[in-house]
Amino acid sequence: MAVPVPWFGMGKGCSGSTRITTRTPCGSTPGSGASARSGNRRIQRKSRVTAGKSDVAERSKRDIVCRDPAVSMTKVLPLLFACLLAVGCGGGPTFYMLSPDGPAPSGGGRGIGVGPVVLAEYINRPNLVIQESENSLAVASDHLWAGDLAGGVSRVMATNLGRRLGTGNVQAYPWQRDNEISQQVVIDIRQLHGGADGYALIEASYRVYALPGRNLKVSKNFTAKEPLEKDGYEPLVAAESRLLSRLADAIVASMR
Repeated sequence: MAVPVPWFGMGKGCSGSTRITTRTPCGSTPGSGASARSGNRRIQRKSRVTAGKSDVAERSKRDIVCRDPAVSMTKVLPLLFACLLAVGCGGGPTFYMLSPDGPAPSGGGRGIGVGPVVLAEYINRPNLVIQESENSLAVASDHLWAGDLAGGVSRVMATNLGRRLGTGNVQAYPWQRDNEISQQVVIDIRQLHGGADGYALIEASYRVYALPGRNLKVSKNFTAKEPLEKDGYEPLVAAESRLLSRLADAIVASMR
């Protein structure tokens, strides 16, 4: 919905409100009875002629100003722009993406499979989540993930693990054939949100399996906090990306 912005000097705003003004006819003079009107007819006639000339001159000046495109457009365009800007400022939702440390490695290498990534129900939604107090959470209605959050975590973790392990052969779940994968990393994220204390929090667990036999090699928990560099949702997403980077460090350390 457009935000009403005053149209300064014209008595009319973008919301459609109009100011109505009245004007006394030029040359009208209050009378004081029939004798006064007859006795002062010549004076009134002269007054009307003088006032009429003055009124015509004044209207001519106004017409010149109003009909001069350079003058009228100079005044109107900034006001029109202000109204259009106000309409645009209503805005829609803002979308965010988690980011890896850098680009994924190219080439081959040992096959690593990432996923499935399982999210806690409270964050398995399009909206970013903020913890307001120990027992309450707030869901940001106009700040959304650009796509499925579980898929975003899988993509970032696949890139981060590939960079650390020096392999370009990292696939996100589901993949077609297990014989192309030597190790599978399954991730459960129980908490991933921002807090009123100015930190982003992650609480997760991960399991590493050897394929194709799917033998469990590693099962560990991971918890970390990362400070927000400044207030706002974009710094929150950046802090959550750094938490995924630290999770990748922990997983790689346990795989070696």
